[in-house]
Amino acid sequence: MPPPKILVVDDSPTERFFLSDLLTKKGYTVITAENGQEAMVKVKAERPALVVLDVVMPGQNGFQVTRALSRDPDTQDIPIILCTSKSNETDRIWGLRQGARSYLVKPVKPEELLARVADLAH
Repeated sequence: MPPPKILVVDDSPTERFFLSDLLTKKGYTVITAENGQEAMVKVKAERPALVVLDVVMPGQNGFQVTRALSRDPDTQDIPIILCTSKSNETDRIWGLRQGARSYLVKPVKPEELLARVADLAH
């Protein structure tokens, strides 16, 4: 069985590299996107097992992408982990209400991210 494919979406090249490298070393197949618009295209084309999504990005933010994916019958079953610098409890609640399955605050602890990914990526 091939390893689960994970889409990492972040406008920061450093953050994209950090997350991709971490997941690749654990055996996952990783694809990336720099913004919400690119993420929407890649989710439909690539059908990842999981999306790790930043919130604060130019154009469509992570909350908007989460809402769009979780309301689309074609993509609503793809779990989303929001991975963001927004640390307020209200942001976490809002993100989960938009359809995210998990919410992690940056800087992300590698072991916490890997545990969430292992739980959600099938």
